[in-house]
Amino acid sequence: MITASELRAGMVIRLENETYRVLEATAHAGTAKLGGSVHARLLKLGTGSESDRRFRLEEKVEDLDLVKRHLEFSYKSGEEFYFMDRENFEQVPLPRYLIGEAHRFLRDGMRLPVEFLGEEPVKVVFPETVDLRVTSTPQPMHATQTSTMKSAALENGMEVLVPLFIKEGELVRINLASGRYVERVREGRR
Repeated sequence: MITASELRAGMVIRLENETYRVLEATAHAGTAKLGGSVHARLLKLGTGSESDRRFRLEEKVEDLDLVKRHLEFSYKSGEEFYFMDRENFEQVPLPRYLIGEAHRFLRDGMRLPVEFLGEEPVKVVFPETVDLRVTSTPQPMHATQTSTMKSAALENGMEVLVPLFIKEGELVRINLASGRYVERVREGRR
């Protein structure tokens, strides 16, 4: 058990026999007559619905321990994404809300840490960036202005803006949160 003032984003807690992931937690100082409070934005595990909740600073909350397993992405079927545990070859279905918009970056054989609460998967931990191959883009040019960009199609079907010197077949690093080009990846170095 922890106090509400100790809540942090990413924690998993249990309230009224329901399990939630803390998406955001902000403490507010109180006044002489009113005590302080913590405002938390919560994601209900199992349904993916979000809600807001206020706690008194000293209110007790049950925090839960998670186990992290590395799973390999296999395939998508409908709204579920199937990952395989390489140790026992078990297929683990994960609902779309656990993957979110990062599903665009999944590739066959991609290994990712997945957090479990008991036997229930509660979060897929994606890296900050992912390397993808350019499948089509106009011919490379060497420009005097380095800020000039051109469109490029990537192996996952996304289109991003890349610098003029990028050519077909090259690997580029893409930021998952923004979906933007970060840098060119030299083959052999990662």
